[in-house]
Amino acid sequence: MKLVDPIIAFQSELQQIRRDLHAHPELCYEEQRTSEVVAAKLTEWGIPVIRGLGLTGVVGIIKNGTSERAIGLRADMDALPMQEVNTFEHASRHPGKMHACGHDGHTTMLLGAAKHLAENRNFDGTVYLVFQPAEEGGAGAKRMIEDGLFEQCPMDAIYGMHNWPGIPAGHMSVCEGPMMASSNEFYVTVKGKGAHAAQPHKGIDPVMTAVQIAQSWQTIISRQKSPLDTAVLSLTQIHAGSATNVIPDEAKMVGTVRTFTAPVLDMIEKRMEEVAVHTAAAFGAQVEFKFRRNYPPLVNHAKETRFAVEVMKAVVGADKVDDDVEPTMGAEDFAYFLQAKPGCYIFIGNGEGDHRTGGHGLGPCVLHNGSYDFNDNLLPVGASFWVKLVEASLPSA
Repeated sequence: MKLVDPIIAFQSELQQIRRDLHAHPELCYEEQRTSEVVAAKLTEWGIPVIRGLGLTGVVGIIKNGTSERAIGLRADMDALPMQEVNTFEHASRHPGKMHACGHDGHTTMLLGAAKHLAENRNFDGTVYLVFQPAEEGGAGAKRMIEDGLFEQCPMDAIYGMHNWPGIPAGHMSVCEGPMMASSNEFYVTVKGKGAHAAQPHKGIDPVMTAVQIAQSWQTIISRQKSPLDTAVLSLTQIHAGSATNVIPDEAKMVGTVRTFTAPVLDMIEKRMEEVAVHTAAAFGAQVEFKFRRNYPPLVNHAKETRFAVEVMKAVVGADKVDDDVEPTMGAEDFAYFLQAKPGCYIFIGNGEGDHRTGGHGLGPCVLHNGSYDFNDNLLPVGASFWVKLVEASLPSA
C-alpha cells in the first residue's frame, strides 16, 4: 500500500476520535454532539465550516490556488436504533442506539483526510467535506440538497465510501452503473367482513384474500419482469385477527420492493396494485394500497468510477481492487447525490471481524448486527484514498 505517511502517524488520534463517536451514537437528525465534534475538529485545523444543511449536517471547505474546479467528499454520521451487545470500552453508552454500520469510521476517515489536506494543500481548487446526517432512513442526502448544498457548494463531482464486511480489510471495490438498489415499502389493507370461523360463508375472509394476493405478487417477479432485470419483492409482515374462531374484518400486509432501475420499479408498483385490487374484488373484498418510494437506485457514473479505480489502485495496489464487484440489493441515500452530480460510491473492505478487541459480542461482524465494530486499521487507508483522490482530481499547476 502507498498510504500518506502523516496520516499513518495520525492514526492513534483518529482511532480515539472514531471510538469516541462509537461510544456516543446519535440517530438521524439528532447528530448534535457528532456535528459539534466534526465542526470543532475542522475549525481547529483552520477549515471554514457551514452548519445546518440537512438540519445537523456539516460541510468543511478547503480552498487552494486559483482553479474553479471543485470536488465533494461525503461521510455519513448517524447511528442505528438498535442495541449493541459489545462490552469493550468504546461500546455504546446510549441504550438502544449503536454505530452498527460504521458511520463513525466513515466520519473519522474523512476527518483524517481533512486534516492532511488543510495542512498540505497539494491541490488546486476546492474540496467540500460533506458530513451528512440521517442516512439510515432519513434521506439526509436529499435534505441537504433541498437546503441548498449544491448552490452553496458548487462541485464538479462527488464521491462516497462505505466499509463492507466480508471484503478483505484494505481491499477496495466498485462497479460502474447500478451498485445498490432502490428501497421502497408497501402497506396493504384487505377489508373483508368478519364472521364466525364455523360460518365462513356469512363473511368475506380477508386472510385468504391476502394470501392469494401475496402468492400472485410473486408471479410479477417470476413471470412479468424480464429475467435479465433484478428485483426483489419481500412480504415481511401479515397481521390479522385476534382469536382462533373469528374471521377478522381486515388483514394487513407490509413489505419491501428493491430494483436497480426506475422502469422496473414502475412496472412492479403498477402490477402489485392491479393484482391486489382485482384479486380482492374476486373475493368480494376491498383493498387499500399504499406504496412508498424511499431511496432511488445508486448508479455510479462511468467516468468518475474509472477515475476512482485508478486512484484505488495507486493507494492499495491493483491486486486489492475489484472494479466489477457484485451489486447489492441494499440501499443508500448517496443515490440522491449521484442523481444531481457525477460521482462514484465505493466499498472499502472491513474484513471478517478479526480486528475486534476483547469484549465484542458473539455475533458476526456484519452491518446492522449488535456485535459489529468498524476496523480501525482502515482509518489511514480510507483517509489516504480521499487525499489521493483530491490531488488527482485537482492537480496543482
